[in-house]
Amino acid sequence: MNRPLDIVVLGLSLSSSWGNGHATTFRALLRGLQEEGHKVLFLERDVPWYAAERDLPDPDFCELSYYHAVDELIARYRRRLTSADAVIIGSYVPEGVAVIDAVAALRPRLLCFYDIDTPVTLAKLDRNDEEYVALRQMSLFDIYFSFSGGEVIDRLETRYGVSQGTALYCSVDAERYRNTREDLEWDLGYLGTYSADRQPMLERLLIEPARQLPMMRFVVAGPQYPDYIEWPANVARIEHLPPADHPSFYSRQRFTLNLTRAVMTAAGWSPSVRLFEAAACRTPIISDFWRGLDELFAKDEAIIIARDASEVVEALICLPAEKRQRMADAAYRIVHDHHTGRARARQLVSALVISRQRADRSAQGISA
Repeated sequence: MNRPLDIVVLGLSLSSSWGNGHATTFRALLRGLQEEGHKVLFLERDVPWYAAERDLPDPDFCELSYYHAVDELIARYRRRLTSADAVIIGSYVPEGVAVIDAVAALRPRLLCFYDIDTPVTLAKLDRNDEEYVALRQMSLFDIYFSFSGGEVIDRLETRYGVSQGTALYCSVDAERYRNTREDLEWDLGYLGTYSADRQPMLERLLIEPARQLPMMRFVVAGPQYPDYIEWPANVARIEHLPPADHPSFYSRQRFTLNLTRAVMTAAGWSPSVRLFEAAACRTPIISDFWRGLDELFAKDEAIIIARDASEVVEALICLPAEKRQRMADAAYRIVHDHHTGRARARQLVSALVISRQRADRSAQGISA
């Protein structure tokens, strides 16, 4: 397949970034595919909560269409699904199990899964929760693209029946995420939707430092935080921050905080899109620790790893501006070399081409 590919993606959302990290992940990847010359149709379930908060209703890098039910999906897009070089179904797609069965029945040329929530998915399967993919379906995919790498890939193949697991980390749109050179407004900020299992770390690594440093300014951006949370007076709140405003948000921070959900911390090798976004904006990063983080960003050279409030306070008070800038520049170079949407698109296409070639050889009775 040494030619532009025609790819169909069924994902949670591309049009709306409200309350989810999928949209920005897909946007960077799909823009990268377009820059590489490939054609993409993104199919999104039309649901009211995203319809009311669409911040990208008409993308210029792919075709975006909506459907209301699984039967309609198959009836309207059968030809595109069967003629495409690859069909990729994402995690958390509404009625995902039914969608996978219906698309698999069409026997597309390549059927893939892009799990942007791999540790969450595996934890759900372990307790027989098959919200968007069933255990019996794991072997249906020619490639199981995973948000998580490292040991998680081995688990997918040895425990969950995946025939080929491939790490496909999230990425950043390097053209849109740049430092805006605005004046600094906050000493430490955090961007993320409320999550109960992540909240204790937010308390430890941002709210407690804010209490200890009343002379400094902090900010938390993201929806769905409960009303009962007691925010210190020096912590500003932004309910929803559209992706177009992310670069400005990061650029106005002296440091940004990266936090990871508990299941992803346990799994390791699960970098968030916010990590790459902040690095692309040359904002120094303080992060909680998970296995694999220091393989992506060298500790104390490209990132500060903090385990408690005292380590955050020390960084805010003691780290010289020159050291802070060197760390930000190092993280920036890592992201621009390895974690842009275009770099990720090349990885995706390479995996698809190799899988198709392997399938063709198998069909011809030729040993791989």
